[in-house]
Amino acid sequence: MKKNLLSLLLIGTVSLSVQAQQNLTYQLPPKSIVDLVDAATSPTVQFNSSGSLMLLLQSPGYQSIEQVSQPIIGLAGLRINPINNSTEGEVSGLYNSLVIKEVKTGKTHTLTGLPKDLNMTNISWSPNGNHFAFTHKSLKGVELWLADVVNFKATKLAGEFLNDAYGKTLQWHPNGKQLLVQFIVSNRGEQPKPNPVPNGPVVQENLGIVTPSRTYQNLLSNDYDQQLMEYYLSSQLKLVDLNGTATNIGTPAIYKNAAYAPDGKYLMVQTVVRPYSYLVPIYYFPVNTNILNEQGEIVKELFKAPLAEKLPTGFDAIATGPRSYEWRSDKPATLVWAEAQDKGDPNVKAAVRDAIFTLDAPFNQTPKKLFSMANRYAGVEWGNASYAIVEERWRKDRKSVMTLINPDNGKVIKVLANRSSEDTYTDPGRFVYGKGPYAAKVLLFDKANKGVVFTMGTGASALGDRPFIMKWNMLTNKQDTIFKSKAPYYEEPVFFNNTGTVYFSRESVTETPNVFALNLNQKTEQALTDFADPYPSLQGVQKTLLSYPRADGIKLTATMYLPKGYKKEDGTLPVLIWAYPREFKSLAAAGQVKGSPYRFTRLAFRSPVFWVTRGYAILDQADMPIVGEGKEEPNDTFLKQIEDNATALINHVVDMGVADRNRIAVGGHSYGAFMTANLLAHTKLFAAGIARSGAYNRTLTPFGFQVEARTFWEAPEVYNRMSPFNYAHQIKTPLLLTHGIDDENSGTFPIQSERLYSAIKGHGGTVRLVLLPKEFHGYRSRESILHTFWEQDSWLEKYVKNKK
Repeated sequence: MKKNLLSLLLIGTVSLSVQAQQNLTYQLPPKSIVDLVDAATSPTVQFNSSGSLMLLLQSPGYQSIEQVSQPIIGLAGLRINPINNSTEGEVSGLYNSLVIKEVKTGKTHTLTGLPKDLNMTNISWSPNGNHFAFTHKSLKGVELWLADVVNFKATKLAGEFLNDAYGKTLQWHPNGKQLLVQFIVSNRGEQPKPNPVPNGPVVQENLGIVTPSRTYQNLLSNDYDQQLMEYYLSSQLKLVDLNGTATNIGTPAIYKNAAYAPDGKYLMVQTVVRPYSYLVPIYYFPVNTNILNEQGEIVKELFKAPLAEKLPTGFDAIATGPRSYEWRSDKPATLVWAEAQDKGDPNVKAAVRDAIFTLDAPFNQTPKKLFSMANRYAGVEWGNASYAIVEERWRKDRKSVMTLINPDNGKVIKVLANRSSEDTYTDPGRFVYGKGPYAAKVLLFDKANKGVVFTMGTGASALGDRPFIMKWNMLTNKQDTIFKSKAPYYEEPVFFNNTGTVYFSRESVTETPNVFALNLNQKTEQALTDFADPYPSLQGVQKTLLSYPRADGIKLTATMYLPKGYKKEDGTLPVLIWAYPREFKSLAAAGQVKGSPYRFTRLAFRSPVFWVTRGYAILDQADMPIVGEGKEEPNDTFLKQIEDNATALINHVVDMGVADRNRIAVGGHSYGAFMTANLLAHTKLFAAGIARSGAYNRTLTPFGFQVEARTFWEAPEVYNRMSPFNYAHQIKTPLLLTHGIDDENSGTFPIQSERLYSAIKGHGGTVRLVLLPKEFHGYRSRESILHTFWEQDSWLEKYVKNKK
């Protein structure tokens, strides 16, 4: 590792009376933590459509500070790397090696011809499962590659670079012989140069219309930003065959979406057009939706959606006009979309909120209204000519409805579910898909009965999560469980196609996740993987799912980790509690058991479990429910409830004889950091706090935050009471603040931490602020993560474990 490449800006108290600003180089935490951070994770598993082949994909681990220090341009809510024309974020879905395994024989293969220093992403299987396309992200650009899994050979398909900054980078044509790909426009030239001399002022205007807007980052701010956005986001669509021959489709544009009709004869494209906005991100910009033929010519102009920066207040507010365009997957070329029937305003009383419309090729008829609903449209699960499932939701009261309809005439067959989305115990799971009459996916039906479908779910219950596969007769509501996790394991289905076999992942507290094949008829198992324990140093750590009551009777849970070999006779331990508040509209839902006592421990930079190796009792994922039933909103009593939650947990672990009441720290990331600051401002429960990348002044997010739909002007007392910044003079418990300097998350500007630090410092509090160069809301580089852990370890050792 190359250390000390960048300095960290660290502002803190050297003692209770002396403040100092320091420029430090990156530091390392103790070796037990470094080893866990550097441990290679188990491979990710993917299957082809038939389940005959399995990809074992290895992630590269944390990036270096050199990698994350590449230039980033913030445009319209996006973060763009101008060097390779891709988006930048926390590393997810990026792999640097792979093995292909034949499920039946167990034979393994590697691909020949792969690029050097592989950075594989955007993996997409062909309809027949004989190929998969992927992109290779280099420092020069994003390349298009094809993997032949019959001959186990990888080939670069194009010499030009792809545009991976926005839209759908690549997708298979339904014929399985071509790929539709977004390329950088070949003649776009050099990046536009800013004019150092302004042409005039930047003007925004509102003419008496109510236009609330939530807090966003990386917005456009001037004409030059608009030029940059068009330069980096504009793409040329091309059809590329398996030999690399490419044909232009349509003209260069900023493509928000492109989707083939199931029969492949039409292409729906949605393009972002002017006027752009300085108030909202690109997702609200005007969009033209058109239908192209196979030659890329427009055959139908569907809708020109205007700029949506003047939406009503409320989370259920949406734009008027057609939205959520998609193809009906069991038909050759039938368009489907939703339209608001209440002007998109959730504050207006309306019996019908949304309606679904359809239009068949050649798109010259009047659209047909298929179905109307009392809530917001949330999608359709397409099955066949007899069955489709319409999903609708209303976020304000957490209502979730599923209705079985005839997709040709919209006739309601029956309501399948009418439940609260918070009620995890009644969640039927997600539907399983199979291949339809075309390449598109449709509901997987039981072979003997077309009214019987399958779902996979988490299986939340009073005993913890028990994942399942369920066969569901939608007409009789008969439900048969054909697979269910059994204690002392956590077993989760990962592949099922109703051919008599289930592939599932099995793990336990002591066993790393591995994939098995279960023959449902013979009840026999076959191990498909044999991944080693990535964290051998955690073997012997004691893990327990705790259950304890809050003062008002709500049942809470937390996962407790105790150091290897610890016994109560050894005495009480210093404790680190890590939590994230969640809002609920019912006490019953808030008290449901969450998680499983049988999960294997997975580590990430947001995890506090590293400190079990340092002699701390760790209480991870500690329940922090905030409940507001009926007309009451959760945040009306936020402060009391987080205190009640924390008190209940502390009393429980102290009564167990595990925790030292005087040596307990609390911490969290983002909204968990906000919770931490509030707990330190309003209670004396803790010896120290760790708050990472939080927002501490809610007046800086005046049009709502988290699930708070009221504005500051509608509920000023709530905003002010919930802002720990307003109570900085009460924060005397030592508080460590960290923040990524380039935090892009809505509302969590770095100034939130800077201002809280200044306020606490100004009132003589003990506080330290660490600003991490080049880091977003989620920290990405190995150097920053290890330094953050060094800061946390030093803070905990000084103010908790060795508290004077």
